[in-house]
Amino acid sequence: MKQDIHPKYYDTEITCACGNKIHTKSTVKDLKLEICSNCHPFYTGKQKLLDTAGRVERFKKKYKMK
Repeated sequence: MKQDIHPKYYDTEITCACGNKIHTKSTVKDLKLEICSNCHPFYTGKQKLLDTAGRVERFKKKYKMK
């Protein structure tokens, strides 16, 4: 293998906006995220269905769902 072609590998702390911290290794020293698996609505089950301008009703009407 060639010498000095690989990037440096650091111990990294990934910090989410919710305050969750994850320790791992990466080529980037510290990462800051807006959303992680602890606060993402899909993973937490707190997903909201926002009805904008009656889209859900139009969908139900189009496919005749009750």
